[in-house]
Amino acid sequence: MFTSASLDSAVRQGGVRCGDQPAQYAPAEAHGCGTSDPPLIRLDHPQVDLYCKLESSNITGSTKDRSAYAILTEAVEAGLVTSGTAVVESSSGNFAVSLAMLCRLLGAPFIPVIDPNINAQTERILRACCERVEKVDVRDGHGNLPARIDRVQQIRAEIPGAYWPNQYANPAAARGHFTFTGAELCADLPDVDYVFVGVGTGACLAGISQRVKRHRPGAKVIAVDAEGSVIFGGPAGRRRIPGIGSLIQPSLVKAAIVDEVVVVAEADTVRTCWQLLRRGLHAGGSTGSVLAAINTYFAGYHGPPPTVAFLCADRGSAYTDTIYNPRWVHEEFGIQISDADACVPIRAASN
Repeated sequence: MFTSASLDSAVRQGGVRCGDQPAQYAPAEAHGCGTSDPPLIRLDHPQVDLYCKLESSNITGSTKDRSAYAILTEAVEAGLVTSGTAVVESSSGNFAVSLAMLCRLLGAPFIPVIDPNINAQTERILRACCERVEKVDVRDGHGNLPARIDRVQQIRAEIPGAYWPNQYANPAAARGHFTFTGAELCADLPDVDYVFVGVGTGACLAGISQRVKRHRPGAKVIAVDAEGSVIFGGPAGRRRIPGIGSLIQPSLVKAAIVDEVVVVAEADTVRTCWQLLRRGLHAGGSTGSVLAAINTYFAGYHGPPPTVAFLCADRGSAYTDTIYNPRWVHEEFGIQISDADACVPIRAASN
């Protein structure tokens, strides 16, 4: 019988298939595919005792492995996904890559629905792993999400039994972060005072906030959003950097326990990403946004340093043509990268 144990066993044994040829990987525990504990590093900071959880060390390079693993496991247990079930999802980023890899383990075809704003590297990965990739060309105001969701529904109508993970509304995504990411964070930093979490689908925020508040009720959870996002009621606007913010208000955010919200300008995201790069951490855009929020939140603080944690949600490799391209940065924001202040030196945590 095909069960969730099939996925768990395949992940742990590394039986990832690419076409008809199995490619053997190290056990999942070595990569953090949904179930292991990515490392923690300490970052020097003038006001706080700052820790960063390297979710970028997960098997596909992002924290989306957690939600993808949880969603597919629950779908298999419910009989919604078996080997051969078509999985269809709207994603032009990390979640699509996570699903593509895990669906290979299941032998389930994955059809990502992407938009014109996808970066070239991610599109190449998806086209290499998926027999079918759907790319919408309709722009909806400031983004493409409604067009992508419409295409998902069209494909589901075409393919009987096709499964839609629906990362913006599937509670399993939040449960993945509650069970794994949040629990690991609490175990690694039992006395954490603040946790800053970037918000896109709301799954990471919901799962981590619930776990942290259960473990340490007095800890504060700070949600970090981008200018132009409507998640917390702000006006919609143009956003250039994926990974944080949304043009919809995801239902999963309602399950989050949030003390405060900090909204970050994309120019500050870029500056902070470059500051991290110069100190040895090649991180994605949301990491820069969250660290920029921490810097703003604690600017001028002179009390005893609180213990603060945040996630490096993904690697910087997908942002080579944007955040880490000085010409693009100058054209979009008028920023000369040479002007970025050097700060936030990094050293290994001593835990």
